[in-house]
Amino acid sequence: MDKNITFTINNEEKSLLVKTHWTLLRVIRDELRLTGTKEGCGEGECGSCTVLVNGEAVNSCLMLAVDVDGKSVETIEGLARDGKLHPLQKSFVEKGAIQCGFCTPGMIMASKALLEENPTLSEDELRYRMAGNLCRCTGYTKIVEAIMDVAEHAEGEKCE
Repeated sequence: MDKNITFTINNEEKSLLVKTHWTLLRVIRDELRLTGTKEGCGEGECGSCTVLVNGEAVNSCLMLAVDVDGKSVETIEGLARDGKLHPLQKSFVEKGAIQCGFCTPGMIMASKALLEENPTLSEDELRYRMAGNLCRCTGYTKIVEAIMDVAEHAEGEKCE
């Protein structure tokens, strides 16, 4: 069965005819050709496919595309503005928190939602809340450092 959906992705309105069983991840990657969002496990266990839906971090491999009808979706491609990296992207690069880069988009999107919710979180809370995002290359230390650096410099402001 097909359904027309209209939603905003990275501040651009889209209308698509989708199969009702398609995941949001499939639509993002295959229909919209935004390949920054990765499929790691396809079961919601690794966090590589994390995107923001109405500002909330979700595993796009588990969410049906029809469920974003009328909503706002943000992917890693939507973070940089006017050629400038988002503070999280910049910090990940500067702190060496990127190795193979496969998990990086999901890590950045999940941490963006987390910092918008609580810009003054502790390192322990960060580690606990980011536990659903797996990285096979790092020991997480540099990833945590990169996120905490942004949190420390946010001075109570939203991470936008």
